[in-house]
Amino acid sequence: MADVAPRLKSLLEQVLGAELPVRIRAWDGSEAGPPDAPALVVRNRRALRRLLFKPGELGLARAWVAGDLEVEGDLYAVLDRMAGLVWERGEDARTLRQALADPEARAAAAALVRLGGLPLPPAPPPEEVRRPGHLHTRRTDRRAISHHYDVGNDFYELVLGPSMVYSCAYWQDGGTLEDAQRDKLELVCRKLALRPGQWLLDVGCGWGSMAIHAAREHGVSVVGITLSQEQAAYARKRVADEGLTDRVEIRVQDYRDVTDGPYDAISSIGMAEHVGAERYLEYARHLHGLLAPGGRLLNHQIARRPQSDEGSYRVDPFIDAYVFPDGELQPVGATVAALERAGFEVRDLESIREHYGLTLRRWVANLEEHWEHAARLAGAGRARVWRLYMAASALAFEHHRIGVNQVLAVRTPASGASGMPLRSRTWN
Repeated sequence: MADVAPRLKSLLEQVLGAELPVRIRAWDGSEAGPPDAPALVVRNRRALRRLLFKPGELGLARAWVAGDLEVEGDLYAVLDRMAGLVWERGEDARTLRQALADPEARAAAAALVRLGGLPLPPAPPPEEVRRPGHLHTRRTDRRAISHHYDVGNDFYELVLGPSMVYSCAYWQDGGTLEDAQRDKLELVCRKLALRPGQWLLDVGCGWGSMAIHAAREHGVSVVGITLSQEQAAYARKRVADEGLTDRVEIRVQDYRDVTDGPYDAISSIGMAEHVGAERYLEYARHLHGLLAPGGRLLNHQIARRPQSDEGSYRVDPFIDAYVFPDGELQPVGATVAALERAGFEVRDLESIREHYGLTLRRWVANLEEHWEHAARLAGAGRARVWRLYMAASALAFEHHRIGVNQVLAVRTPASGASGMPLRSRTWN
C-alpha cells in the first residue's frame, strides 16, 4: 500500500506544529496535501535522513542540492509558502529539540526515523563548503571568491546573458535584461561624474563590464580588480576585443593590496558583501585613502534589515554553505556609519530593492531555459544551488527581507569644496 506521503505529511506537521502549505509526493507514488498546491517531491528515504540529522534550512538545502528533494510546479510558490514555516521562523536544531519536548512530537520524530531507513547521516553534497576558522584573510577571501565565481564562464553566460553583469540591474520603461544592465552601469558612471582623462578603480570588477563601459562611453582609464582568475581572463579578452587595452587594466588583486592611487573615482558594485562586518571599516578607510581629494565612491551593496539584538544575527546557513562562503550582510545604516567614520561625506543613498527582484527572475528564467546545458557545464548540483538561491533571493527582495542600495560618498577636502552640484541628483 502506497502511504508514505500521508504519513510523512502528518509526521512533519506534528514536528513543525503547523499545517504544510504544499502537496507532498513520496517515492512510493503516494500524495497528500492540497490538490491544487505545488508539490514537494520526496524522491527517496535519504531526503528524510538529511532532515533528521540537520533539521531546518540546511537539511532542506542538502536534500535539494543532492536531488533527493524536488519541486513540481511553481518554485516561487513553494518557497513563498514554506518561508513562514522554516526560513522566517528560523527553524534549527535548537528549536526542533524544544518542539520534541512534547511526547506526541517525539513519537512523530521516532516514526520519521523508522520511515527514513538506515539511521546514518548522509554525507553532504560535494558542492557544500566547510566554513574556515579564520574569516576574511586574504587566503580565505580568495578561496571564497573562487568557490562562487570560478565555476565556468560559459555557465555564467547562460545565466547572466550578454551583459555579463552579476549585480542588480536598473529597470526603466521595460526593455531587456541587457538594456537594464547597461542603464545600471550608466547610472553609476553619471553618479561618479566620470569624464575623459580621469582614473577609475573598479573594485570587484567581475567580467569587466563596468570597466569597459566607463572607458568606452566616458573616456576614463580604468583599473579593475578581482580575486577570480577565470573572471580576470574573461575580462582581459573582452577588453582586447573592444580595443581598450591602452585604457583598461584588469588585475587579480585583493583590494587591500592596491596602493597606486590616487584615483579620481571608485566603483564597488556587489563586492562589499564579501568584505565582512569586522573588516568593513578597514575596507572603507582603504578606499578613502586611494581617492584624490574631491574623489567619489559609488558603493552598490545588498543590505539586511536591522535586528533588535544585533548580536543574534546569524549568516544564512544555505548561502554560507553553498553560495557565498563568508559573505555577510549588514544594515545600510551600518554601511553609511562606517563610510563616515572612514572620512567620507555621504551625499546620496538610493534604494533599488525592487529592481533586484526583477533582475533575479530574469536570471532564473535564463537558467531554466538552458537547464540541461547549464547542468552539463557546472554540474547538476551546482545548477540546483543557483536556481534555489536566485529564486529565494528574488522573493527576499520582493518581500523586503533584504534590500540593495547605492551609496554615493565623497572624499571632501579640508576646504569643504565637495565638487557636488547644489542640486545633487543631476544624473536623473
